Amino acid sequence: MEMIWFALLVVFFNAFMARYFSTATVSGPLGIQPNRIYIMMGAVCLIVVAGLRNNIGDTFLYMHSYRVTDYTWMSVLQGDDIAFNIFQMMLKQMTEDPQLMIFLTAFATNALIFVVFYQYARQIELSLYAYITTGAFIVSMNGIRQFLAAAMVFAATKALLEGKWKSFFAVVVFASFFHQSALIMLPIYFLVRRKAWTLTSMLMLSMAILVVVGFNYFSTALFAVIENTQYSEYQSFQEGGANVLRVIVYIVPVLIAFLGREKLARIFPQSDIIVNLSLVGAVIMIISTQNWIFARLGIYFTLYQLILLGWIVKLFREKDQRFVYIGLICCYFLYFFYENVIILDIRYSSDYLKWPF
Repeated sequence: MEMIWFALLVVFFNAFMARYFSTATVSGPLGIQPNRIYIMMGAVCLIVVAGLRNNIGDTFLYMHSYRVTDYTWMSVLQGDDIAFNIFQMMLKQMTEDPQLMIFLTAFATNALIFVVFYQYARQIELSLYAYITTGAFIVSMNGIRQFLAAAMVFAATKALLEGKWKSFFAVVVFASFFHQSALIMLPIYFLVRRKAWTLTSMLMLSMAILVVVGFNYFSTALFAVIENTQYSEYQSFQEGGANVLRVIVYIVPVLIAFLGREKLARIFPQSDIIVNLSLVGAVIMIISTQNWIFARLGIYFTLYQLILLGWIVKLFREKDQRFVYIGLICCYFLYFFYENVIILDIRYSSDYLKWPF
């Protein structure tokens, strides 16, 4: 974990300095432009740590599969997630070492996330800090293909906010060739492009409660739908539900956004869509308390919740903002320690990075 702690410190420091040395701007929703040099240094740190790992989650399985699989056009076209397999086939023509595959996916995933945070997260250091401490960064090193697809969709945030549905749909379809679950964002486009906290919002929350109460009926219907797809194996998934504390962590920013909805609408006019996406993510996390597999869909909404987190301190009175800021830092730190050290006992391993340096 030492390398993850080191990355957390370096990324937060550089992102904080990027905002401290920001310049005023009239373009974009932030009103400021964070210092690019500091942001790039933070991004490089996170990319290197993620890209040079050889463990965490499914990393070993991805690396093993890369080594033993004989990629041919026939096997690639007949398999699932064609684009990712083509990507691996092309890489294997250059090297048998899977580390390049891990590094390039980490580079693409984290670079896209940094770019969008740079554009839309008011307090970018908070969003990046929570990216690591909520466990999203760890998840990106586990579900490699799905998080890469989510980062691609996330990169189309500008098209989503501006209602450029053709561009957004094109990105989603492209991302689906890396992981088919990205297609869920097609109907989501129509659901979230509306004013926040309307009847639709209440219906979504009510739906989540109904699903939790009647989960057995819901899961039976869902698995009947995906029976003949690549996700049918999840029917036998028996690892229990998501930790309730994790669900609370994802709900709190949405709750604060609700309480400060009028001010948020003033300082971030495009916030309705971000809030709606965050609310969908919260609903999915509530449902995932019954079966962890549903949290996989939440990957597509986690990043929008982190954008929202970068604004919520500004919703409080100015004299309270420092207290709220420090409180968030402490709470997310404690949650990160609890989940990744005490519960999951995450250990970082690399053939290239050793601690101490």
